[in-house]
Amino acid sequence: MLVPIEKIKVKKRVRKDLGNLSDLKDSLRTYGLLNPITINSKYELIAGERRLTAAKEIGWTNINANIVDNLTEIEQLEMEIEENNQRKEFTEEELLEGYKRLEKLRHPGFFYKIYLFFKRLFEKIKNAFSSKK
Repeated sequence: MLVPIEKIKVKKRVRKDLGNLSDLKDSLRTYGLLNPITINSKYELIAGERRLTAAKEIGWTNINANIVDNLTEIEQLEMEIEENNQRKEFTEEELLEGYKRLEKLRHPGFFYKIYLFFKRLFEKIKNAFSSKK
């Protein structure tokens, strides 16, 4: 659900240090919000303070949010802790492999370019014959 940022209330949080938000702001500009923040029906933030702050700082007026209701204060605090605690960073090996794959996709080799050319050509031929039926 798209929610006006100005309505969201940030109460006492476990996380005190939001860290450097510049990479997150760049990500929001480039890819948008990949994971919505979480609020209750009173528009009180449960999870996603870094995303919310970064969105504010880049001038967003609305943000996607999941709304959860009928939670006790204990359950809301558990959700905040759980959301931050359950993330797992890539290992160095996973990150390296991901960047290698990305580099190959961004800069394909000569034979891969030829493969892509013929693949597109055959798709065009197939589509041309399909549209004649």
